[in-house]
Amino acid sequence: MNRRLWGAISLSLATSIWGSLYVVSKYVMDFVPPFTLLWLRYLIAGLVLVIVMVLYGQHRIKRQDMLLLVWIGFIGYFVSIGAQFLGTKFTDAHTGALLTTSSPVFTVLLARPLLQESLDMRKLVALFLAMLGIVMVIGLNPEGEKSWQGSLFLILAAITWALLSIYVKKASARYSTLTITTYAVLCAVFFTTPVAIIEMQFYEVRMFANSLVWLGTLYIGIISTAIALFLWNKGMDLMDAGVGSLFMCFQPVVGSLLGWLWLNENLSPGFFAGAALILAGLIIVNWPRADQSCS
Repeated sequence: MNRRLWGAISLSLATSIWGSLYVVSKYVMDFVPPFTLLWLRYLIAGLVLVIVMVLYGQHRIKRQDMLLLVWIGFIGYFVSIGAQFLGTKFTDAHTGALLTTSSPVFTVLLARPLLQESLDMRKLVALFLAMLGIVMVIGLNPEGEKSWQGSLFLILAAITWALLSIYVKKASARYSTLTITTYAVLCAVFFTTPVAIIEMQFYEVRMFANSLVWLGTLYIGIISTAIALFLWNKGMDLMDAGVGSLFMCFQPVVGSLLGWLWLNENLSPGFFAGAALILAGLIIVNWPRADQSCS
């Protein structure tokens, strides 16, 4: 199986898992405040990843490369996810979902100067179809008062996630996906700790209110963070950053499907049309060229 196919599988699994995160976190955050949950998410994921990394003997890094891994943890797992939380709080759900999943636009644009990746017509057409598909999946009906401050936070989240994907690609030339993901998550624990401590002074944490709360927290930490981040970083290692980032468009599709199955949310005809457009964009950008080798 070639690198592109493995990359597509890894990225599809990662974004599908993140699609389920909406359903699980929606329940857990009734008992655990957002930044405290984010801290627990990284703490649990970090413990799991450290154990696996040490068992596989992939824990050694060069001192001069530590700054790159700290940067990935800071810009991607602290700033991007934190900005996403704040943006979602200050704007309506549709705007939040649309702006958050716009990161492929920034990845495609930034990958050209930072990674010297080509920007051809295939990528532009696929990007257009995917973003149009996201608009159709999410819809254009606002659910609350919009805030320009919230939109700015969400645009910041999209740009910094694009930077994460690009710098993971750079780090992959030196270290394994397991090493990059583990050190970056540990850095995220460091950055989120003071924010979580401050938050816990004002909000009650009912981690053990019932079994679903702590089981959901474990799911978020192990499956949605440790495993999903590893799969995302692995997929970005195997594909061009601009191409791989388009798989983020799967996230609202899976989230909407799970919301329909588990939360009795309605699916409009636009959802199916949008999902088809996203799939078409991914097929176009990943279709082998006539002069491409299958190996």
